Amino acid sequence: MITRRTFIKQMTLAGGAIALAPIYRSRLMGQPLGQYFCLNPLIDSNPDAVFIMLTNVDNKLNATAIKEAGLAFGRSVFTTTDDALTGMPMDYSYAIKPNLTSRGKWMQGYTVEGTMGVITDANFVEGVIESMKEVGISADNIFIREVNGVENLDEGGYTEMGYNTGADVQVISDPIGSISPGQVTWKDAPQGVFFKKIPYLWPVNSPNSWLLNISKFKAHSMGLTLCAKNLQGSIVANYQQHCSSYKSNMSIASENIQPNVWTTIKTNYDRHVAAGIPRWTTAGWDFNGGLGMETWASRCLDNNSINPAGLHVIEGIYGRDGNFVVGPHDGFAQDFMTNVIIFGKNAFHVDIIGHWLGGHEPGNLGLFHLALERGLSSHLNPMNIPVYEWQSNGSATLKTLTDFDRTPLLTRYMKQASEDEYHMLDQPYEYPTSLPNGDPVTAPNRIALHQNYPNPFNPQTTIPFDVHTSGPIRLDVFDLRGKLVDVLADGNYQQGSYRIVWNRRNLPSGTYFYRLRTDSNTLTKSMVLLK
Repeated sequence: MITRRTFIKQMTLAGGAIALAPIYRSRLMGQPLGQYFCLNPLIDSNPDAVFIMLTNVDNKLNATAIKEAGLAFGRSVFTTTDDALTGMPMDYSYAIKPNLTSRGKWMQGYTVEGTMGVITDANFVEGVIESMKEVGISADNIFIREVNGVENLDEGGYTEMGYNTGADVQVISDPIGSISPGQVTWKDAPQGVFFKKIPYLWPVNSPNSWLLNISKFKAHSMGLTLCAKNLQGSIVANYQQHCSSYKSNMSIASENIQPNVWTTIKTNYDRHVAAGIPRWTTAGWDFNGGLGMETWASRCLDNNSINPAGLHVIEGIYGRDGNFVVGPHDGFAQDFMTNVIIFGKNAFHVDIIGHWLGGHEPGNLGLFHLALERGLSSHLNPMNIPVYEWQSNGSATLKTLTDFDRTPLLTRYMKQASEDEYHMLDQPYEYPTSLPNGDPVTAPNRIALHQNYPNPFNPQTTIPFDVHTSGPIRLDVFDLRGKLVDVLADGNYQQGSYRIVWNRRNLPSGTYFYRLRTDSNTLTKSMVLLK
């Protein structure tokens, strides 16, 4: 064991480059706002991570509480900086893509209350927009765009929400030939399997714009229709109809579709069947069959590969099972109070965690296999994705995924003969030990304590470390005098790589030391808190 005298002697050197550190400002820090919009740096510095914020709304009709949840979320996530390289000008176009789909008004037994979970709650979005305005974004620069569900403008509360916030809210369901060129942004898809070009509803994917993707925690024939799928509603009709069957051109111009597309998709499908993607052998050209699902996933991935959002969010104040309006509850879907907000930089990592929290084993979803193969995801196993519990003060704590409650949301995805129409994808899945390109997924072979980032920091930083074998570990923080100021981890950890977020804005500026201990090793590094 290292002695206190040796510890202090070894740790007297502090990290440099203080002048180069960006200055972040937010309401939470009690400082004036900066000139540029940005995310909480903890999110940007952990692009593979997923954050889960727990809410406490009593019922889905409590509009005030839901708006407050959106406001608290936004206040903890959106901030400002004085650094033009890391922030975005306030006069950018800030697009928001909620999940708006058909509410099934034609169905017998339809009610507005009974179909609330079909869409992203407008009260939550209103709170988020108000938080964006608080950091300096004008309502004139906030645009909500969607191609589906025009009835949600009134019955979903989006017209009222637009009136309350001043944001420009539009559902544009006209096909490409019926809307003005100024409402469209075309993007090439050079690596597309189905698409060569995709038209987006301006300002989505336009220059000098930033996109916030807010999906809904709900079931669908594709599994749970979360962030990756939600983005298809930012595309001009009929290009958004990704669920159309194999060999359907979706009534779009042939010059915007890849040549030999059907041969390519069939070749990929045969390869994926041989690789053992679950349920891919199910017969069918539509989304109930393997070849149809291969087609849908190809279109979905084409879109995600060229349509980057600044942040992906699953609004799960309340979740929904079934399939849009219909479901296993006397023919209807049903809403459940789930009280989670799931978010991160990578849509597929967010969706993998979302599926797990919805009671499903994500390895049984073919979309995630294809996303990993195309380099849009770094993980398939949800247990390998760093997961943090997010607090309303903008701090986060590394958690084990099993620390969170799951809410089973029944889906119609790829029904098998032995299953009910609405079922769970919770059968065991043996996750692979290698990536599609053959490179091994390496586990740490030694204990390692890495430098915190950012460093210097104010008020929070991330401390990464690797554990090469399962067992007890402890991560402590000391001040210059060797006094213990915090315990960041203390317990049994499985082999793997971890990140711990430290947020102590009540401590004075100075040099601090963090020490990782196991039964056989002790590692120490220094960091600088600069206020």
